[in-house]
Amino acid sequence: MSISLTVNGSPHQVDVDPATPLLYVLRDDLALNGAKYGCGLGQCGSCTVVVDGEAVLSCMVPVMLLEGREITTIEGLGTIDEPGPLQQAFIALQAAQCGYCIPGMMMSAHALLRRNARPSDAEIREALTTNLCRCGTHMRILAAIRRAGELMQAASLPELDKGRAG
Repeated sequence: MSISLTVNGSPHQVDVDPATPLLYVLRDDLALNGAKYGCGLGQCGSCTVVVDGEAVLSCMVPVMLLEGREITTIEGLGTIDEPGPLQQAFIALQAAQCGYCIPGMMMSAHALLRRNARPSDAEIREALTTNLCRCGTHMRILAAIRRAGELMQAASLPELDKGRAG
């Protein structure tokens, strides 16, 4: 079955079984390998992407549910030459150790920062509850997310103001 997807602002047609998890379509059909296969059971968060502004576990979402929805992957946040604010903050604060969980962490943080550019540590921790990290860089990850919020505010990105009371 042919399914239309919008990923990182670009339209795509994929011919897949409608029950195929989004993670497989991203990696196998679109060559977007940022979302990682960790557990395949929705328990580790390494496959997290953002759909219509909400963090979702792409290993658990059938692609048939995503037509007409906006999907953002880690590749949509910036490039190697021009990293986005979240990527800049993670790099500057050396928030990655092994790096396997980082794309999922960043995507959960991206969804949070779109809603709230000044999250508390408790709000950041809550947003990351579906993301597991075994390397122990949690404090650097928290600091990087706070820094990214500051960078995004400084850049006055309009999407950060959506839904926020003044």
